[in-house]
Amino acid sequence: MNFVAKTFLGLEEVLEQELQKLGAKNINKERRAVSFSGDMKLMYRANLSLRTASRVLKIIHTFNAKDADEIYAAVKKINWEDYMSVNQTISIDSTVYSDTFRHSQFVSYRIKDAIADYFSEKYEKRPSVRLTNPDVMINIHIAQNRCTLSLDSSGDSLHKRGYRVGNTQAPINEALAAGMLLLAGWEGQSDFYDPMCGSGTLLVEAALIALNIPPGLFRKSFQFEKWNDFDRELFDNLYNDDSMEREFKFKIYGSDLSPNAVSTATDNIKSAGVNRYVEVKKCSIANFEPASDAGLIVTNPPYGERLKEEDLLGFYSQIGQTFKHRCNGKSAWVICSNVEYLQNMGLKPARKIKLMNGELPCEYWKFELFAGKRKEFLQGSR
Repeated sequence: MNFVAKTFLGLEEVLEQELQKLGAKNINKERRAVSFSGDMKLMYRANLSLRTASRVLKIIHTFNAKDADEIYAAVKKINWEDYMSVNQTISIDSTVYSDTFRHSQFVSYRIKDAIADYFSEKYEKRPSVRLTNPDVMINIHIAQNRCTLSLDSSGDSLHKRGYRVGNTQAPINEALAAGMLLLAGWEGQSDFYDPMCGSGTLLVEAALIALNIPPGLFRKSFQFEKWNDFDRELFDNLYNDDSMEREFKFKIYGSDLSPNAVSTATDNIKSAGVNRYVEVKKCSIANFEPASDAGLIVTNPPYGERLKEEDLLGFYSQIGQTFKHRCNGKSAWVICSNVEYLQNMGLKPARKIKLMNGELPCEYWKFELFAGKRKEFLQGSR
C-alpha cells in the first residue's frame, strides 16, 4: 500500500527519519509531507507512533484529469465496496494547486456525486455526507492535472494527542513541539529544561520521547477503526506492545512566571502519566537556575501575545543574560516569530531553522552556551 504522511513546514526531514525507524519503504520527502509504502500494520503503527505527522493518508487511486467531468468519471470507476458500504457516511476534503481547477469545493461536489451515483446505480441508495465525525474521510490532492485520491486513516489531526486537559494562551502544537525536540537531538540522554513552559507541551513531549512512549496511545480513536477491513486484533496487539519503551534516568524541569501556566502544565503532565519524571515550579526567566551542569534547553517564549514590543525586547535580552551567565555547558534552542527579538538575546546562534507555529513563520535558533570567549570555546571543541 502507498501512503502520505502530512506534516508541518520544516519538519519533513524529521518525519522522514521517523518513518525510516518504523521500517517504511520507498520514502520520499515532499513539501509538508512524506510519501512511503508499507502494509496495514505499518499504517496502524504510523498513526500510533509518528510524533511529527498531522495525518496519514492511504492512497487508493492516482490519475490525470483535465476537468471536473474527468475527475467524476475516474472516481466513479473505483470499486467503492472495497472501502465502504452504502450505509456509511462520508466527508470529502480537497487540496488543490492547479491552474485548471480553481474551486476546491466544486471538486469535492463532483467526487461526492461520483460516489453517490456509483452506489445509487447498484443499490438505489446513496451514502450520506456528514461533515462531523463521518465513517469514511476522503481526501483529494490535485497538483496541476495530477489527482491523488486517498482515505484519511487518522481522523482528527495526530497533533491532538489526547492528554491535554487545559491550555494557556497560544499553546504550541504538540507535533511542532515534538519536531523541535527531535531537531534539537533530544532522546532523553540528559536533564531537560523549559524555563517558559506555558501549558507544558514541550515537557510532556520530551518525556514521551525519553521514554519512547507512542504519542497516539492517549487518543480515543483513529479513523481507520471505522473501515470495513479494520483488524481489531492486530491493532490491539500494537497498542498494547510496550516492548520498545525505555528507561529515563534523568529529570525534566519546567518553570513559568504565571501561576496559571504552572497549574495547567501540572494538570497536562499528570494526564499524560509522566509526572514522576517532570518537575514544574513558578519562576521568572531572570531567576532561572538549572539543577545540573549538563542538559538541553528548549523553549517557546512569548512573541507578543501578552507583552508589548518594548517589553519583549528587554525580555529577550534577559533570556540571553540568563543563558549566558547561568547555563554554561548546555545547548539552548529558542523559537520565535520575530528575528529582532532573537537577535536581542545577544548570543550568536550556531544554527537557524525555519518553522511554522500555526500561521506564524518562525525561526528556531540553537545556541551553544559556554564560559569565556567564543573563539576559545570553538577551539576547545575541535
